[in-house]
Amino acid sequence: MILLAFSVLAAGAGGVHERYDAVESSRAPKLLAEAIRFPTFEDNPKMHAAQREWLLRTAASLGLEGREAGLVTEIDLPGPPGAPVLGLMVHGDVQPVQEKSWKVPPWTGIVRDGAVWGRGAADDKGPMVQALLAMSALEAAGPARTHTVRLLVGSDEESKNLDVKSYLERHPPPDLTLVLDSAFPVVVGEKAWDGLTVSADFGERAANKPWSVALVEAGISPSIVPDFARLILRWREGDSHWDDLAKRLAARTPSPGTRLQIIREGVELEVIVRGRAAHGGVNLEQGRNALVSLARIVEGELPSGGVDDLLAFARLAGKDLHGVSLGLPQDRWGGYSVNVATLTTRTSLAPDETGKLTLVVNLRRPPPLTAEQARARLEAVVREFAKERGAPLRAGGFFEDEPLAFDPQAKIVRRLMAAYQRATGRSDPPAISGGGTYAKRVPNAIAFGMWFPGKPYPGHDTDEHIPVADLHRGAHVLIEALVDIACGPALRDPFKP
Repeated sequence: MILLAFSVLAAGAGGVHERYDAVESSRAPKLLAEAIRFPTFEDNPKMHAAQREWLLRTAASLGLEGREAGLVTEIDLPGPPGAPVLGLMVHGDVQPVQEKSWKVPPWTGIVRDGAVWGRGAADDKGPMVQALLAMSALEAAGPARTHTVRLLVGSDEESKNLDVKSYLERHPPPDLTLVLDSAFPVVVGEKAWDGLTVSADFGERAANKPWSVALVEAGISPSIVPDFARLILRWREGDSHWDDLAKRLAARTPSPGTRLQIIREGVELEVIVRGRAAHGGVNLEQGRNALVSLARIVEGELPSGGVDDLLAFARLAGKDLHGVSLGLPQDRWGGYSVNVATLTTRTSLAPDETGKLTLVVNLRRPPPLTAEQARARLEAVVREFAKERGAPLRAGGFFEDEPLAFDPQAKIVRRLMAAYQRATGRSDPPAISGGGTYAKRVPNAIAFGMWFPGKPYPGHDTDEHIPVADLHRGAHVLIEALVDIACGPALRDPFKP
């Protein structure tokens, strides 16, 4: 009987795949381009509202039922009355951009060279479109559903993280949720998200150079490898004489993949380093950190004081990508992922330091350290560093997250692995991710795609894009999972073997 039921579902999946290829596939690039045109970064409520209205209109045009639910938008493909709910969860908000670093306009939604380009193409508007169209294909050509499929679109996953909390205060969670915001074939481990802040006063302890620091800035988000950093020096008195310093700086080799530019403007000397942005948790190795490169280039050339101290700590934390220089354990899940991310006078991770200067180091933490253990260890590193330099540095930040782990033999893991294999013909191992997802915030949830292994993840990167072929391929993997789970008997104890 079980084999017969599975063969019926398998046949039903074939019809859904055919429907997607015949009808939905042509819609996918266009819909994604439209979604990208809403700049839904933090504190842009007008665009968030506009995208929500677009979502509701699009859902209705696909025969789906949409409604507002506070900071979350719900889109349903209904099952029988009282049916269990299979959730699909994505986020509709995006990271900010440094537009000058992009070769394509980040908010235009360009389809060219076999890909869709723009902020959010991969993270996470591409999966949002895949979910909408997979649901549409299932509605049009799928077998009878035993579940309601509910797409939940969050709105501040990349910033305040209030959407799920407020949603769950007023709405029951789905019985089981697939979070479409990570890697295939299925994610069995998510590292914790920590944000270490190191703050200092901008002033000098000694005017031991003929120049002072007028400005220093780098990075736009803790979760993005900084691709731009700059320092402006100002001659203290009389005519400026930058030749010797400019020659010394120009003779220093920038970190691999970064570029140095030196601009002289009268009494000011501007030092600019450009690198390459990347996701600080998922694609850290592909980034080229402009802030760490700047810190290395100006070593020994700044007056003693807060700027010099923070750049020195950036050099320490940036010695490697996994926290070895900070004394962090490396024995689980490939070790830490460490991104020396921003240097600014304003960050939400250290609100009491606004107007001062704060370095943010984003760390993706594997087991076994807890959040409090990690905080204590890193604050001790900062204290020891400050003591050695005689610097009044202040440590703080965000340490409230914990890693998330699943049994690789759990029923849901094995079912999702099987769906992935049926759709792709591949037997890739389950993934460990440095990027935290809604699976940590929604009960009975696990991250399932939508990025394929073996390719650098472009989320948070400049010129973010998704190949159209992968947009379709991911939708087909999702269709396999939907036909299996949403059209079959409810899974009992899905997170147990």
